Amino acid sequence: MPSVKLAKVIEKQHLENLTPDIDITKIKITQPDINRPALQLAGYFEHFEASRLQIIGFVEYTYMQGLSDKRKKEIYEGLLKSPIPAIVFCRELTPDPLFVEIARKNGIPLLMTKKSTSAFMAELIRWLNVELAPCISVHGVLVDVYGEGVLITGESGIGKSEAALELIKRGHRLVTDDVVEIRKVSDDTLVGTAPDITKHFIELRGIGIVDVKTLFGVSSVKETQSIDLVIKLEDWNKDKEYDRLGLEEEYTEYLGNKIVCHSIPIRPGRNLAIICESAAVNHRQKKMGYNAAQELYQRVQNSLARRREEEEDE
Repeated sequence: MPSVKLAKVIEKQHLENLTPDIDITKIKITQPDINRPALQLAGYFEHFEASRLQIIGFVEYTYMQGLSDKRKKEIYEGLLKSPIPAIVFCRELTPDPLFVEIARKNGIPLLMTKKSTSAFMAELIRWLNVELAPCISVHGVLVDVYGEGVLITGESGIGKSEAALELIKRGHRLVTDDVVEIRKVSDDTLVGTAPDITKHFIELRGIGIVDVKTLFGVSSVKETQSIDLVIKLEDWNKDKEYDRLGLEEEYTEYLGNKIVCHSIPIRPGRNLAIICESAAVNHRQKKMGYNAAQELYQRVQNSLARRREEEEDE
């Protein structure tokens, strides 16, 4: 099961640790959902999702402040005996001494953020959804071409990295070469990133490793990119029928999500960068409602209809 360390959550979300004496090195978050323990503070603990991060906002905080000392002790002990990974107080609200004492006794870290509750929850859920998304690694190159994430795949040595380098020289941005980490952040969206080790590097046979960020500047690289289109490079096979109209889309599947896929045959003299650019622009055009293949098909149909009418008139 994918997980993210609590220490990383604290670092990325700029949280203040109110209980630095509690060891957080082994605490991990395993699900992107969070919980505001309003019902739990009222004493209802059935169906309590204790494995989620708990968020205390202004409403929960003011309710806690209005409890009697006896009721506070009872509720705090009932809440904090659960295996909660951490509790975050929003709007710079600070827990009362009794809450801190019982949290320390049970080893529950207490954190604080300056952000408003809704804004913090939205950002935290979005970030956790990406971090905890199902992930696979595939062999290929991911490039941002005119805002479209183009994943170039194919056998080793077929020219994926060379095509990516030409695209970079033409002003497009590299996400990753050789290994693409694909995360399923929703049923509609796949996001590709680079492994930390190979980030910003391209391997060119005969030359070696090239640092794209150093050679072409920070504008030539990108950290993450949604995958919109797959281009599969393959050796030209004269016996194979290749799609010449594109009336019907072909798809490939990653983590259960279907992505439009074009199989591009490789022959000497074909400019792969221009082909990738054209495929990206054409895909973008289709998303905006225009399909060139359908337009051609309609023109042919209209021409045939006119010809039949003329023959009937004669």
